[in-house]
Amino acid sequence: MAAFREHEAIERGFEKARRYLVPRESTPAERKKALEVLHDLIDELGPVVDWYPSWHPLVGQHDPRSPVRTPSEQCGYKGLDHTVHFAHGFVTCPYHDAEQVISSVASINVPHGASLSAERIDAPLYNSGTQPVIVRCDWETPLELGKLVPKRVAVGLMLDQEIKNWHWTSLGESWETMRGYFLGEPHGARSSLFVSQDTAMAMKRIWLAIIESGVFGPVRH
Repeated sequence: MAAFREHEAIERGFEKARRYLVPRESTPAERKKALEVLHDLIDELGPVVDWYPSWHPLVGQHDPRSPVRTPSEQCGYKGLDHTVHFAHGFVTCPYHDAEQVISSVASINVPHGASLSAERIDAPLYNSGTQPVIVRCDWETPLELGKLVPKRVAVGLMLDQEIKNWHWTSLGESWETMRGYFLGEPHGARSSLFVSQDTAMAMKRIWLAIIESGVFGPVRH
């Protein structure tokens, strides 16, 4: 796997979000406001990402037999439309029923590590007719430098998510298969926009020990 170029990944994510959220048909003033809001969202919520780790509180409430890595009805959300994901939250831009998004977030129970919150924001994102909502992951433990999830929290949430699967699974999955689920996307071999190299390598060591124990059954090849 090629080296993870973090700054390039961050810049690609920003450009993708800018093209998507800053409406071309709006007035110059509206485009300027939308761009300012995008910068504010990144400052608060971290870089734009493609997929969350499967243990992330924003997507953790899914069926373990069918894990999801982006917010959807499968993990409790309703009314999402025209959505951009950041490391610690997302913005969604429905044309109607912003309150449906907010009420669905309020009904999602995150057992450990964080809580979720949502609110309307006054910004011309995606289109001047949308009702943008920002959904935040409010961590109980301060993030590390670079808005990375601390090792104790990331590893703990990964174990919470995965260990219970021994009750029904019959095959273990290799680290190579699970790396994207544990590190999120974009990621490299040893880090991502969610976790540091130290955390990623700790996750790898723990996962290898788990699957080598045979608790999930033989490792799939």
